[in-house]
Amino acid sequence: MGSNMEFQVSNAEETQALAQKLASYLKPQDLILLDGDLGAGKTTFTKGLAKGLGIKKNVKSPTFTLIREYHEGRLPLYHMDVYRLEDTGGADLGLEEYFNGEGVSVVEWSQFVADELPAQYLVVKLLKDETDDDKRTLVFEPHGAHYEQLIANL
Repeated sequence: MGSNMEFQVSNAEETQALAQKLASYLKPQDLILLDGDLGAGKTTFTKGLAKGLGIKKNVKSPTFTLIREYHEGRLPLYHMDVYRLEDTGGADLGLEEYFNGEGVSVVEWSQFVADELPAQYLVVKLLKDETDDDKRTLVFEPHGAHYEQLIANL
């Protein structure tokens, strides 16, 4: 387990800027798990990633579709919100086809599909500030050497 890296951000723009920077280092089959409460900024972070990959389309939370795909950027972006799989798990979704595909996968609420996840990924925890509603602490938690290198670039 590598060492975590923490960033303090003051607003949504800074969250997106950090994600945008991360996007420039991403490769096919990279997997990012976003961890945070409702309203913590998971979709905001994904918007920044999309922008960094050159995706112009507006990124919306895939809460009801489970998976949204964006193909116009440098790499395809697969944005998954698996909150609704709390009771069923993700075995039937074929998630590994995304994880082993040509693009970058971003998974919100990944604890509900823990059994489907590969061994290596990057967790980004978005923690709300107790006193300032706009502030966040973003904790990057790499699992595997590739992701340790990835966050070292930041």
